Amino acid sequence: MMPELDGDRFDTNREDLCPALYWKGRFIQVEHDATVPASNDGLFWCMHTQTCIGPDGELAEPGNCSSKLRVCHATGNCLRR
Repeated sequence: MMPELDGDRFDTNREDLCPALYWKGRFIQVEHDATVPASNDGLFWCMHTQTCIGPDGELAEPGNCSSKLRVCHATGNCLRR
């Protein structure tokens, strides 16, 4: 598996992104303004653990949290399915 580029790794527009993944930009209710520089959100946390580490002990970020193969995806449950 090829490592992801940071831009892809932090892309919050991924399909199947876990709804338990949070970041600051998720709470800003304004339309995109191309004249404002990107905030480069890179601080993500899991709703279930309230830290940057998910319930399965892996990093909580879009690159990891967009896979339904992750045992805690959308449930917070780490038991194997």
